[in-house]
Amino acid sequence: MIVKTRNYRLEKKDYIKMALKSILQQQWWVSLIVLAICLLYLWIPSVWWFIGAFIGAGLYLLFWWIQFYGVTQLDQGKMLFERFSYEINSQQLVMKINAREGMPLKWDQIKRAKAGKDYYLLFVNKAQLIHLPFKIFNTENERKFVGSILKTKGLIK
Repeated sequence: MIVKTRNYRLEKKDYIKMALKSILQQQWWVSLIVLAICLLYLWIPSVWWFIGAFIGAGLYLLFWWIQFYGVTQLDQGKMLFERFSYEINSQQLVMKINAREGMPLKWDQIKRAKAGKDYYLLFVNKAQLIHLPFKIFNTENERKFVGSILKTKGLIK
């Protein structure tokens, strides 16, 4: 079975928000470093431990925000924000700009996937993701078929 979706374009602000949320979930341990620096207050009481920890955390968030914002501005990243329709089957996912032009992605190129309340999010790498909201599927069966493919490929637990 081949699932053909409606055209969809990922908005740049949504991309930044989803990518930043994803990287923070992957690198949750950074919050432990901030907490450890704050706990140094117990060893040497000084408000500077808290100030340093929160400045470091702010710079960390700023670094990742700049990375993802930069992807939206570069020519190499423009491809992520084109209007695509998708053809999905058990061998590959084809991102089609029009009826004749498309880019196939084999399922082994997708690192992981996430099923949200109303979307599937496929991660190619840290900076490239494919957002498939449920509204682009023509029927509920097509959406469930894509979900079963993601589960069979081991992308969704």
